[in-house]
Amino acid sequence: MSTTVADESPVETSTPDRAPRPRAWNWLALGLTVAVFAVLAWNRRWMSDDGLIVLRTVRQILAGNGPVFNAGERVESNTSTLWTYLLVAFGWIPGLRLEWLAVVLGLLCAAGGLLLALDGTRRLTGSTLVAPAGALVLIALPPFRDFATSGLETGLITLWLGTTWWLLVRHARRTPACPVWVTALVIGLGVLVRPDLALFSAFAGAGLLILEWRGWRPALLWLAAAAALPVAYQIFRMGYYGLLTPNTALVKEASDALWDHGWDYLTDFATPYYLWIPLVLCALLGAVVLWRTPIDRAMAVVVAVPLLGGITLALYVIRVGGDFMHGRMLLPALFSLMLPVMVVRLTKTTVLPVIALGIWAIIAGTWLRAGYTTADKPMDQVRRIADERASYVAASHHEHPILAEDFDEFTAVTGPLNAILAARPEPAVFVQTEQGEWHHYPTTNGRTISSFYNIGGPGMLLPLDIWVHDPIGLANPIAAHTTPLPGRRIGHNKYAPSAWEVAVQARETPLELSRYGDFNPDTIDAIRGIFACPPNREMLDSVQAPLTLARFRHNLLHAAGRTSLRYDHEPRNAQHCN
Repeated sequence: MSTTVADESPVETSTPDRAPRPRAWNWLALGLTVAVFAVLAWNRRWMSDDGLIVLRTVRQILAGNGPVFNAGERVESNTSTLWTYLLVAFGWIPGLRLEWLAVVLGLLCAAGGLLLALDGTRRLTGSTLVAPAGALVLIALPPFRDFATSGLETGLITLWLGTTWWLLVRHARRTPACPVWVTALVIGLGVLVRPDLALFSAFAGAGLLILEWRGWRPALLWLAAAAALPVAYQIFRMGYYGLLTPNTALVKEASDALWDHGWDYLTDFATPYYLWIPLVLCALLGAVVLWRTPIDRAMAVVVAVPLLGGITLALYVIRVGGDFMHGRMLLPALFSLMLPVMVVRLTKTTVLPVIALGIWAIIAGTWLRAGYTTADKPMDQVRRIADERASYVAASHHEHPILAEDFDEFTAVTGPLNAILAARPEPAVFVQTEQGEWHHYPTTNGRTISSFYNIGGPGMLLPLDIWVHDPIGLANPIAAHTTPLPGRRIGHNKYAPSAWEVAVQARETPLELSRYGDFNPDTIDAIRGIFACPPNREMLDSVQAPLTLARFRHNLLHAAGRTSLRYDHEPRNAQHCN
């Protein structure tokens, strides 16, 4: 049997109901693609501060303190529920550093997701000779390689998208790998991987119903399977945390429309790599494949799912203003759009576009970069978008910063505080001035509290019983419910400095700090006036009061109103109670 690229027909035909048997050359192409990606991603391995935030929660769970960032304060500071518990599942292994677990597990998830995506498209093509196409686009982009590690959930997103695609293709090809209800359950996990992936789940779920339609009764059972875990967790979230969403959604005001910021975020991602070139080539390849392939309903449905899902995910990211990390939030949308052309049938018509894609991939992967993605210039100061990896490489002075101790800025701030804590002072709010002086003020709740702008590193380097708060609110309920400040970068546009902690948690006003603007006595009194209001005081009780059955029920019933609660970031402008 000849395997030369001689004509437009596939080398081996297959029946519509059965995918072709894997061939050695196809698996070689798929295996090499995944191997190249894994090597390139490993060579860029690193850990972000946001990844360390996740690991602090994992430490709390393993220590028996529950899914919280600070013991005794129920705040959901992690966006991906499933990623947190996946790390917990392996984090108990003695001697295993959680930072390395997150890096390696993230890379394995990303590589596994890419392999499943490639195989799913291979099965869809019905061809014996395929070549990577859409996969080249992904591998060439530095953000896709960078965020395969980083400690964040991006690798898990890749695995979930790849698995969902692979399962849908199997159903379309009438070679299902599992019962329909299992596929439905996997599809339903999207919202637990990351809340915005519910958009992709909706299209995938509709596609599954069309592909396997057997009447309303089975359909309702499949929908119940898809919704079971998300609904159960949502009830838990509302009762335990007292909110409808993760705390991070409040911080980023995920319901706001910021189209202009989102467009900047899109152009920041697409322009440096001339991303329109591979997108046009992939669209051309997709058109050629569809033109040469008999289209039935099943194929039309399964191809429509990632295209509609990817476009919707991209529009959502643009609507909410994007993110402050270069390219990260658009990676799931791009991955989705590439799914139907991850590999393409190699013919006379497709070979030239594939070669062109390969040339672009080499150029993009080797030379093309955003103008600020270097260690000495890690941020676009105009758009306020950062190359996070470059930032942390520069801050840590390590090419591969993994452990919390690798970051000089974290050890510099936590070392002195750990020394003070070793003297076992009474529970207090700790405040560090710009001059590096530490002050502490006894608290009303018997907790030791300190604020840091980056909380992941300090959270890993300080004891678990210390409340580590950030002024932007990721693990700080006080800051999370403030109104956003204009002009700050996305995800960092809330700010409640240490004066808020002192005003709310300390027993007395620190007069010696009055020379600092944030600690002006009028400001302290204004903050205390905010939390004299019953709704604001109740918000704190919802996360800090002991979790009884009555508290769980109250949190559950009032989660919607609490989620919408806001007070002005300028204390003296906030509405106070009489």
